[in-house]
Amino acid sequence: MEDYLVRGLVNSKNCRVFACRTTNLVEIARKKHNLWPTASAALGRMMSATLMMARMNKNAEKMTVVINGGGPIGTMMCITNGNGNIKGFVANPEVHYTYNDTGKLAVGVAVGHEGTLQVIKDMGLKEPFTGAVPLQTGEIGDDFSYYFAVSEQTPSVVSVGVLVNDTNEVLASGGYIIQLLPEATEEDISYIEKAVKECPPVSELINNKKDPEDILKSLFDDVEITETQDLFFNCDCSKEKMADALITLGKDELQAMIDEDHGCEINCQFCNTKYQFDENELKAIKEKI
Repeated sequence: MEDYLVRGLVNSKNCRVFACRTTNLVEIARKKHNLWPTASAALGRMMSATLMMARMNKNAEKMTVVINGGGPIGTMMCITNGNGNIKGFVANPEVHYTYNDTGKLAVGVAVGHEGTLQVIKDMGLKEPFTGAVPLQTGEIGDDFSYYFAVSEQTPSVVSVGVLVNDTNEVLASGGYIIQLLPEATEEDISYIEKAVKECPPVSELINNKKDPEDILKSLFDDVEITETQDLFFNCDCSKEKMADALITLGKDELQAMIDEDHGCEINCQFCNTKYQFDENELKAIKEKI
């Protein structure tokens, strides 16, 4: 089943809605980064929320989301440009915690909550827009909800989830976002709160073969789907970009690589692709400085 996102309106409840399935792209990320289960859940939740947030923008602008809560997983980063492609990583992929009372993956423990969620939007202006809020729980969904409320003054429900099996394979991943429109009434809010409370976990719905449209229809009978977008894990790294990065090291550092190692290997942090540069290639890069 392909990964995709839907966007819609619920006019009767004065809200706009988003839902996505990200199972395949999170599984690709797991394999590329050798993620342990809780790390898969943390990055998968973040990717789902980031992709839905990107579709809130009118233009396909580059957006970077960074989370660092002081937990053992370290810094988490996702980058998307609004066209359905996303890449991301966690600093420490070998993280696995579960809650003793429920046995569920303890994402909040892995991420921590002594830090911030930061969103950087490059809208083609002189300076990018940057918004940041303190983390609330480290569970990702709660933190994005808080970001929307504080940084964008838009009351929102953010539900994201990832289901991982005993062999660490990602079985289901996705989420939904409900955002109130200015015309929303107290009755609308009460209905949404009740619908969300009664809705099964989003990872359970996706694992039971529910499409993003099905998820929204389980919350609202009269949802109108206005847009669909395919989603992919896609890293745009290349040997040329890595060569440009080597230029920033300076002549002395490059000469040291030539003298001591007769070459170098660079690893892309977003997709773990390895790029080899031999002695002659390093000399050519040095000459460009």
